Amino acid sequence: MTDKINALIENLNRTIVGKNEAIRLVLVALIGGGHALLEDVPGVGKTLLAKSLARSIDGKFQRLQCTPDLLPTDITGTNIWNPKTGEFSFMAGPVFSNVLLADEINRATPRTQSALLEVMEEHQVTVDGVSRPVPHPFFAIATQNPVEYQGTFPLPEAQMDRFMLTLSLGYPSAAEELQMLQRQQQGINLAEIQPCITLAEVEQLQQECSQVKLEPSLQQYILDLVRSTRQDEEITLGVSPRGTVALQKATQALAFIDGRDYATPDDVKFLVPHVLGHRIIPASGRRSHHIIDRLLRTVAIP
Repeated sequence: MTDKINALIENLNRTIVGKNEAIRLVLVALIGGGHALLEDVPGVGKTLLAKSLARSIDGKFQRLQCTPDLLPTDITGTNIWNPKTGEFSFMAGPVFSNVLLADEINRATPRTQSALLEVMEEHQVTVDGVSRPVPHPFFAIATQNPVEYQGTFPLPEAQMDRFMLTLSLGYPSAAEELQMLQRQQQGINLAEIQPCITLAEVEQLQQECSQVKLEPSLQQYILDLVRSTRQDEEITLGVSPRGTVALQKATQALAFIDGRDYATPDDVKFLVPHVLGHRIIPASGRRSHHIIDRLLRTVAIP
């Protein structure tokens, strides 16, 4: 299935210029069966990346613009009275999609944010006591602006823990931005992106990814890194067991994307800032990325 992954990367590179690492990380989350949180300033291509991915896998795309007045039922759906039948009928919300973009998720209230907890973990929603599965595969991409905090509601630890990894696209280089202008002038747009992989093949990739081998010493390395976050004096809250599992799945996915049936310590080291960084709460005055860098230097590598 390596050719399918390469086709997917090539398809995304047609619309997203110079963001190979970000594309790989998004695919790690997708193939690893997780979700991704993009923390970046507006206008760097977060929405374009999500739309391009949905078109590339021939999946249903839904965009959710989060605002303070957004209700939980605006996400999950609700039962509507049908006067013709004299019964309630369920009107599905945007979570009934394959790729869900929750734009500026931290502008929604905590009550509304919590509507995503069940579907991100269990791939189902419960409305009026009835549980309904969402389509498979289901992949959520959320965005938030790391600079503008006015009128926002910081994501609680339980919500952050649902994201397999976080990433940032960042500003393009001068050469990349020039290439963007040239593509715009040539008229290359999202409508030209054609599916290069089916939803069934995405699920097959997810299943094959879980077969990537991890040596016991590498699993111990993952465990040592996670447990070090729970014992560090500069960390108020360490990584949960869900984070341990997420790091292992992400490591398998990265190796799989690179065409290997085995994972290496370098895979783990590359992913740790993205998978563990948002799961820790640093002590006052400390920065999470500095702590993660120090732990990577001090924890013994197998």
